[in-house]
Amino acid sequence: MPSRVRNMFRNKGIAFKLVIFFTLSSAAIFAAIFSYNYIVSRGMIQKGIEENSANLITTTTSRIEVLLTSTQKVPQSVAYLLENTSYDEAELFKAIYAIVDKNPEIYGAAVAFEPYAFDRTKKYFAPYFYKNGQGVSFKYLDRFYDYFQWDWYQIPRELEEPQWTEPYFGEGGGILMSSYSVPFYRVVDGTRKLTGVVVVDISLHELRDIVSSIKILNSGYGFLISKNGTFVTHPIKEYIMNETIFSVAEERNDPMLRETGRKMIRGETGYSTNPVKSAVTGKSCIMTYVPIKSNGWSLGVLFPYDELMADITNLNHVVLALGIVGLALLALAIVFIARSITRPLTEMAEIAGRIGTGDLETQVPRIRTRDEVGKLASALDCMKTSLKDYIQEITDTTASRQRMESELKIARNIQMGILPKVFPPFPDRKDFDIHALTVPAREVGGDFYDFFLIDKDHLCFVIGDASGKGIPAALFMAFTKTLIKARASADIETGVLMEQVNDELSEGNPADMFITIFCAILNTVTGEFRYTNGGHNPPVIIRAGGDVSYLDGPGELVVGIMEGSRYTTRTLVLDPGDGVFLYTDGVTEAMNEADEIFSTDRLKDVLLSCAGRDVSGITACVGESINDFCKDAPQYDDITMMALRYEGDRK
Repeated sequence: MPSRVRNMFRNKGIAFKLVIFFTLSSAAIFAAIFSYNYIVSRGMIQKGIEENSANLITTTTSRIEVLLTSTQKVPQSVAYLLENTSYDEAELFKAIYAIVDKNPEIYGAAVAFEPYAFDRTKKYFAPYFYKNGQGVSFKYLDRFYDYFQWDWYQIPRELEEPQWTEPYFGEGGGILMSSYSVPFYRVVDGTRKLTGVVVVDISLHELRDIVSSIKILNSGYGFLISKNGTFVTHPIKEYIMNETIFSVAEERNDPMLRETGRKMIRGETGYSTNPVKSAVTGKSCIMTYVPIKSNGWSLGVLFPYDELMADITNLNHVVLALGIVGLALLALAIVFIARSITRPLTEMAEIAGRIGTGDLETQVPRIRTRDEVGKLASALDCMKTSLKDYIQEITDTTASRQRMESELKIARNIQMGILPKVFPPFPDRKDFDIHALTVPAREVGGDFYDFFLIDKDHLCFVIGDASGKGIPAALFMAFTKTLIKARASADIETGVLMEQVNDELSEGNPADMFITIFCAILNTVTGEFRYTNGGHNPPVIIRAGGDVSYLDGPGELVVGIMEGSRYTTRTLVLDPGDGVFLYTDGVTEAMNEADEIFSTDRLKDVLLSCAGRDVSGITACVGESINDFCKDAPQYDDITMMALRYEGDRK
């Protein structure tokens, strides 16, 4: 809202604001009801369209399937007879003639043989009978072309199954046709060999009539495309056999039609709620499509959107007009009521204005009435006194909060200061490398990590996560870190070390705090890796060959909760180039805005992708993956990770 308009609105009286508020509120309610009614009504119409389109398209496809399947049975029966009975030329001619003469939907039929399969002296033999308008005529196909190279012969021969051809214009170009071919075989010397192909040609005139009979309101229509997307039927006759659904989509720059065409030639059934443009009218339409299973073609039906929605659109226009008239009458009523209320408030408004500017010494007049004006006067006087007290309280509270924030910043700096933060930490050591980082969820957190050389051949490293957040968790973490470093030695078992730390923490722990710890000691000469897991997340072993797996062995009881708990020392040998990735649950349980967690599986996938990086690259890679996953979602838990790579003696 521009500042000029905003200032003008502020200067208006309560009556004006009430009119604006109630009118706009009523308009919003009316708009919500109007929108809901429109959406529900449109949904009901669309549901009706889906049901009607399903019935229409099912009926149409059933008629097409009956036409095609009845045609398919004829050559299939002939192929069966040719495979299982003996025949001579006269019987063959008689059978082909009967196919054409007795089946009105069949235009022509032929039996085309493999080279020398019918007569050892003839490479070609393909008698063909066809309707000529007056009766049935005959010719040999081999005298007009090499039928072995034609799709109707070659495709079923190669695929060894019946096939429908793409539509084509028959002899003379006047009849749109399609052919159905069935290969037949004979057993020769114990081997099943192709003998020939039975083919029938059908005119698509009846099929076009079936599709053309689809009429939806004034401009809806149906169309049929072949397996390659060529239009077999369409209201625009120039499209038939000259255009494909993809060429039309390209010409009109219609990606929705192009995607629908892909689904149709894949044999999918669908209902497009996103509108497509009618090629006939150019208007938006809802499209339904279903495959013709017999030959792999697809039938599409377009429902004109504007015509389907005409009634609901007209109804909404009437409702909108009535709503506008009702809002105008409501505004007039509110003006009358508001003016009768606001007159007594003028004086109190002036006094409230002076108090609002900071004049807390202004005198509020005594009002003897007990109505809203009297209550407002009493409230203004009370407010004046309360404001004085509140301003002083706010001043004191602000100073206290600033001191607390300063102390938390100091605590964070102290916590970060006790964690190793110089990398590489041992620049002179080439037998291993290590890198770690932590990101607290608050100013201070309960996660920690540490690593230190016990002697020149033993490296102790540890990661942990204290229960809770804030300063208590940070203090518990710091105490635990100090205990581990004080008690670690080259010859101590990690299980014994964990037991000692557990007993120290459990004694005098009134807050019942606990901590999960993974502690390990690495022999930098042999690669022996002794470790104990006190209820912590299992680390990930990154082998030099690229294999990534979680460390075997169940975690034991968390540390600090029960005095006298026993812990096990486990052993693993690292080969040169192997690595270990340690982390806290803030990594795997990091959550995005959809309340999905990062998960151990996703962590493993990330480590697989960045296993070849150095240790700092691995922690950076995981950190970037967590940031990309969580995006703007708030961080709820501390995130800590450590990557170690054992290099050993690589001479």
